[in-house]
Amino acid sequence: MAELIEAPVVMTGAGWPDYGLLDSGHGRKLESYGPYRFIRPEPQALWRPRLERWASDGEFVPASDDDGGGRWSYANPVPREGWPLARGDVTFTAQCTPFRHLGFFPDMAPVWDWMGEQLAGRTDAQTMNLFGYTGVGTLSLSQYGPVTHVDASKKSVAQARENAALSDMAERPIRWIVDDAAKFSAREVRRGKRYDGIILDPPKFGRGPEGEVWRLEEHLAPLVGDCRRLLDADSSFLFLTVYAVRMSSLALAGLLDEVFADLPGKIEHGDLAVRELGDDGRLLPTAIFARWSNPR
Repeated sequence: MAELIEAPVVMTGAGWPDYGLLDSGHGRKLESYGPYRFIRPEPQALWRPRLERWASDGEFVPASDDDGGGRWSYANPVPREGWPLARGDVTFTAQCTPFRHLGFFPDMAPVWDWMGEQLAGRTDAQTMNLFGYTGVGTLSLSQYGPVTHVDASKKSVAQARENAALSDMAERPIRWIVDDAAKFSAREVRRGKRYDGIILDPPKFGRGPEGEVWRLEEHLAPLVGDCRRLLDADSSFLFLTVYAVRMSSLALAGLLDEVFADLPGKIEHGDLAVRELGDDGRLLPTAIFARWSNPR
């Protein structure tokens, strides 16, 4: 029976040469993405900035409502088609999107590293990335074996394939699937498939390629149940992240505790956070997570 660890864990991203959290405060954050600097909204930055002045190439100005909209305002020219960044062996395109982010989620870096630790020494691991977006996590997983990448957005999957080409990983055994994550997972269960690891990063609300409606509070539990059916006692992990919800990581852990009760291993939960650059850099929380791991 999987052991539930009640004490929360903080998974901290410390930045890397092509990305850094420079400062945060007053509901915003200043980040570097290669040669460019950007200001973006960050409601969890409740404190005061440490720098007196933020010099940036662009800022995302949120809309007045709560639907997540807004626009970019540029102080300097920024390539609209994007520019290349790298982390380790993975190269990808950063780009200012209408959704306030830049085509990937830097706070996921410690998650990619953690998954690699679970699969260390493997070259045959079968893994799946649900809501895979532009594929940085998928490419990180691909060194350990075949990956199934699933996203409802044809554009996102196309960008993921372009990132694979940029990384010289186009020939790796990756299945690129444009589909509703819940429907695809249910079909995989009916096919009798199994995986060594699954990562899922569902939105609070979304739509599938055929207009399917996704609401986290309604549909997460059935999806996690199907993911459990795709894993077994020889599998290594499931990692679940959730952004922008009024929910505790302990709630996510409680769901995994129920669903994974018949498997060995342990269940942990906590916050993802990014540390500001500098010797006394503060931790900026960005998301909550729950994970099941099963050391081989």
